[in-house]
Amino acid sequence: MPPIPLFRDRQEAGEKLAQAVLQEVEQLDLLLPMRAIVYALPRGGLPVAAPVARSLNCPLDVVIAKKVTRPENPELAIGAVTADGHIIRSRQGAFIQPLGGSWRLALQEAQAKAQEQLEQFTASRPQIDPKGAIAVLVDDGIATGMTMAVAARALRAKRPAKILICAPVAPLELVSLLKHWGDRVIVLAAPETFLSVSRFYAEFPQVEMEEALACLVQQNEG
Repeated sequence: MPPIPLFRDRQEAGEKLAQAVLQEVEQLDLLLPMRAIVYALPRGGLPVAAPVARSLNCPLDVVIAKKVTRPENPELAIGAVTADGHIIRSRQGAFIQPLGGSWRLALQEAQAKAQEQLEQFTASRPQIDPKGAIAVLVDDGIATGMTMAVAARALRAKRPAKILICAPVAPLELVSLLKHWGDRVIVLAAPETFLSVSRFYAEFPQVEMEEALACLVQQNEG
């Protein structure tokens, strides 16, 4: 029996997530006043991240990360890579991936897709350095955690003061692992039985590039 959806759509999930993130950022800000920047994982993460950025009254940017998959099984992620070349390889992938150039080829293809998507977003991105800021990393849900982890690694290289990993829903077993990548993990629901992110939304259409770009433009030009 499918679960009762936790969220109507990404907009509602983002509004609920924004409340939790705002509380966390306010607590951090009391310790040491810092500016915040919200980073979304496109494209699905942008409609969720937009309400978070509005609540914090801060810029909205993106981190582009793509799963590395086996050619014969594109649903099976064996790693993840960002557009700027940060890489995570799954422990399972180390065992199931045969020797040879297939890993390198899959990695190159995934990074090329990430770089192509980054070019589509470049004109709408804010030109802002996260060094010393609170970096709030948002997606519409976390399934394997690999794209979120590699995105956090890429952000860490830019030396923000703190990284908050945020999503409306993630598997219970992943929450503790995500703490290795971020300074705080904010997840509204962590069910033991997961299967897919879409199961927790009543409406979960694919986010088109036009909508994703509009989220960036509206927040950064407002």
